[in-house]
Amino acid sequence: MATDVELRSSKLSYLNVDWPLKQERLFPRARPLIVEIGFGDGDHLIHLARTRSDCNIIGLEISSQSMDKAESKIDKLGLDNARPIHCRAETALAHLLAPESVCEFHINYPDPWFKKKHRRRRLITRGTVDLLASRLIHAGRLYLATDIIAYAEMAHEILSRTPGLSNQLDAPWTDCIAGRFRTKYELKGYREGRHGHFFVYRRNDQPVAHPPVVKDIEMPHLFLRSPLSAAEIVANFQATRREFDGVHIAILRAYADPKHDSAVFEVVVEEATIEQHTMIMLAPRAAAGEYIVKMTSLGHARPTLGMQRAVAAVGEWVAGLDAGGLVLERKLRG
Repeated sequence: MATDVELRSSKLSYLNVDWPLKQERLFPRARPLIVEIGFGDGDHLIHLARTRSDCNIIGLEISSQSMDKAESKIDKLGLDNARPIHCRAETALAHLLAPESVCEFHINYPDPWFKKKHRRRRLITRGTVDLLASRLIHAGRLYLATDIIAYAEMAHEILSRTPGLSNQLDAPWTDCIAGRFRTKYELKGYREGRHGHFFVYRRNDQPVAHPPVVKDIEMPHLFLRSPLSAAEIVANFQATRREFDGVHIAILRAYADPKHDSAVFEVVVEEATIEQHTMIMLAPRAAAGEYIVKMTSLGHARPTLGMQRAVAAVGEWVAGLDAGGLVLERKLRG
């Protein structure tokens, strides 16, 4: 894990920050925390940092281009209370943000994912909104803006039925909030005849479930015996996909290093809250014919339950290639 100095001077992502976040490692001091989900060109994030100097501001974004723009603007202005993090909202809610740790969430114009087959990708879903409520402090606020009426209707249906959240408006949403900072996208929408629909919800006194942060678990290892060399193992490789209890594992490619009798396997592991693209290594042990299968530092993957199962999948496949193959020991969870 990076040092405090490295974290304060480096680009942040879900791969190099603590699970859960530690404010003192990212900012000069701990303050009430505001989170913007999907900050686009970063202007609203900058606005929050400038007008809410009593708070620390975290922006979550999956666009590398948006990350670069926001980081450049923050550095130029010398703001020490705003940090963009390259991260999906679902990943942040499950792994980075602890229960009752956020005083405000701001969500401006989330992707509506119009096609029916893509609707599962929408940010505003039953599960995500429940997590948003859990991560808000008492009396914390959730602000949502959309210019798609169908999305507004869908959001109202979910938000209005969320224990722990209370609508602060006299209607499901409003089409005008006095003094609101308008984003570049928002201004373009008004010019093109698309008006915003704005929601304001407050964390109330009703109890809600507080799923704990999903932390890193032990580094997965598997020990096996095989009469095959690494080159022979790779020669037998065929790309494969596996699914275990909602975890999708794609083992895409294999590369041999005959000089060191080792190999690496390229994998993509998709879990409900995180997707990781990395390499798993097969390396020889001191005893002849024995190997260890483990994660590598390539891709900076975190040892989630899905990665545990990916290591197991690779190791068990290698052991099963030959009748003399055998899994000797699993240091795995799940």
